[in-house]
Amino acid sequence: MPAILDRRQILSGGATIAGLTLGAPVFAQSDRIESLIATMTPQEKAGQLSCFSDQIRPIGVPFNPGLASGGANEQLARIKTGAIGMLFNGVGYAGAKAAQDAAMQTRLKIPLIFAGDVIHGLRTAYPLPIAEACAFDPDLAMRTARAAALESTALGIHWTFAPMVDVARDQRWGRVAEGSGEDPYLGTLLGVARVRGFQGENLKDATRVAACAKHFAAYGAVSGGMEYNFTEISPSTLHEVHLAPFRAAVDAGVATLMSAFNDIDGVPASGNRWLMTDLLRGEWKFGGMVVGDYTADEELIAHGYAKDGRDAARKAFMAGMDMAMQSDLFNKWLPDLVEKGEVPVARLDEGVRRVLHLKEQIGLFDNPYRSVSQKAERTSVSTPAMLKLSREAGARSIVLLKNEGDVLPLAKTAKIALVGPFAEDVENVVGTWAFMADAKLNVSIAAGLRNRKANVTVVKGSDVEAAIPGGIEAAVAAAQGADVVLLAVGETQLMSGEAQARVEITVPDAQMALAEAIAATGKPVVVLLRHGRAMALEGAVKTAPAILATWFLGSESGNAIADVLFGDVNPSAKLSASFPVYSGQEPYFYNHKVTGRPQPDGPLSEYKARYRETRNEALYPFGHGLSYTRFAVSNIVVPTQMTDRIAVTATVANTGQRAGDEVVQLYIHDVVASHTRPIRELKGFQRVALAPGQSKQVQFTLARDDLRFWIDGKWVVEPGTFHVWVATSSAGGERKEFELL
Repeated sequence: MPAILDRRQILSGGATIAGLTLGAPVFAQSDRIESLIATMTPQEKAGQLSCFSDQIRPIGVPFNPGLASGGANEQLARIKTGAIGMLFNGVGYAGAKAAQDAAMQTRLKIPLIFAGDVIHGLRTAYPLPIAEACAFDPDLAMRTARAAALESTALGIHWTFAPMVDVARDQRWGRVAEGSGEDPYLGTLLGVARVRGFQGENLKDATRVAACAKHFAAYGAVSGGMEYNFTEISPSTLHEVHLAPFRAAVDAGVATLMSAFNDIDGVPASGNRWLMTDLLRGEWKFGGMVVGDYTADEELIAHGYAKDGRDAARKAFMAGMDMAMQSDLFNKWLPDLVEKGEVPVARLDEGVRRVLHLKEQIGLFDNPYRSVSQKAERTSVSTPAMLKLSREAGARSIVLLKNEGDVLPLAKTAKIALVGPFAEDVENVVGTWAFMADAKLNVSIAAGLRNRKANVTVVKGSDVEAAIPGGIEAAVAAAQGADVVLLAVGETQLMSGEAQARVEITVPDAQMALAEAIAATGKPVVVLLRHGRAMALEGAVKTAPAILATWFLGSESGNAIADVLFGDVNPSAKLSASFPVYSGQEPYFYNHKVTGRPQPDGPLSEYKARYRETRNEALYPFGHGLSYTRFAVSNIVVPTQMTDRIAVTATVANTGQRAGDEVVQLYIHDVVASHTRPIRELKGFQRVALAPGQSKQVQFTLARDDLRFWIDGKWVVEPGTFHVWVATSSAGGERKEFELL
């Protein structure tokens, strides 16, 4: 396995993941593109800057209902007029060829680019990004992105609207499912890994797709975790947390960015010139293209930032949005805005140049039918290797939250009662943003157990949000006749994702009633939690002796869960997002700022930073995750002083009876600073594989830039005392310290 990168290496350039060199893209002058721009009319230019949902090869499910219009014939006719530069969310050879044939009938024969929301796989689904992040393994993230690119290009897609690199600190927000959790360091590494997995070294490779880092920026900071809401965010939090993964993606060569729906300090991101031009183009030197999210330009009107469609088109475009998605405002208004002098011709040409450059990067001018292949469609979709990877990634994303009495792993001969609405369920296996996944591939938990010839009785017990007549009685009877009960409860895939913010991030009442009845039997219970976010656990779900966070794991979900249940895979995943004690703690994140009245260790104290009901702590913190063996961290050595960099070492030992992996984590805290600092910040991690009784020394390097923070418009590093932990979660470990000179 390649060495895990740290953020310092990524931002300094020249780093590698699995041998791939990272570096910001350099766009050379293209005579072909300049010649095209010189001959294009303003209307033809506006067409290149406009993209629409694919009506020629529609995906067959309602997507943003009420906003798509027309049909295949109308869309083909529009393509022939040059009014469309890109289509998205359609798959398949026949439709792609028909659409590209239409583009080749235009005056300038500029090819279409085909895009798609390939967030965690296409036909073959991999774990949700928030789940896969729990593996703490950039190499795994790169491999699943690579596999998704292979399948996407086999089905005629050139460009994916992924990865989502928003740092999400409020688990009520449904779109936490699409990202890598609450930590900017982990999110940065995984975002870069996915960019490289999608794009590789050369986008002209017909099995690679252009990536799109989204949503630029701070969409994960929506107030109250409510979808599409406003943000209230300080400049330091914006730069240290929310912009960090985007900067890394840009430096890693990401081809495109997508603007966000939210505002920043009152200016909507999709009309924010400081964000998309001054920062992105000026300071970061990004040369790629920015696409607006679905009708984000038009929504400037509802924001109260634009008075009408014409004004919205002008403000979005002049701010730095190069391509408008679905609204058609650029087609409608850019030619007139240019004619009236409200949009300079140079700015229009700049946007077109970026779009055409992306098409040239992908190789579409040389081969408009690149990645449009009947053979690839037959041979490169849902291959055995892809399904094997889905199973591996699924098992490695499962977090063992609790295992009292070593209930797990299960004995091969155990008599099992599998109870709950997700026991046989195949409709809620892949999770949100997998609407093009092949449902025939979905493996239920019951099927995964039966594939192992387990002795299992399956009873649904309840629906997700409603009781079933006689359901609890049947489930109790099955439990009483079993050695162990597997309780499959949680959320449907329509309860997380876009537009699925929840006030209470708990297991629904009908399932809780089932859980209480099962607990009353006295049988050992293993909770198999299905979810797209960290959840607040209650009652019999919370007190069950064993709990597995099984998320939405993709096509091979049931097989992956069975692999962990029976110990064929020893769980090693760590939480990418903290599980709160109560929903009311949200937004909760481990790296919150210190306060003047912190709650001390020991009993709850009055007049301290806490709620009446609980400490300001998580039920299961970021970085937490157990194994079927046990690990100990000792001999932590930290130099007492640091000038430019120091090496921190520790010994990790497997003190249990099984081989296993431990993810060792390095955290710091700046004790005294001119601005208050987080109680801990992740600055490194290493995965260590150890046999029983084996130990190994790990070493982390801390550099001066790892200690910087944003203040008064610049990055600063202040001398002083720093605390250090080498630990197995964000809440553990022995504290050491050093002095930064």
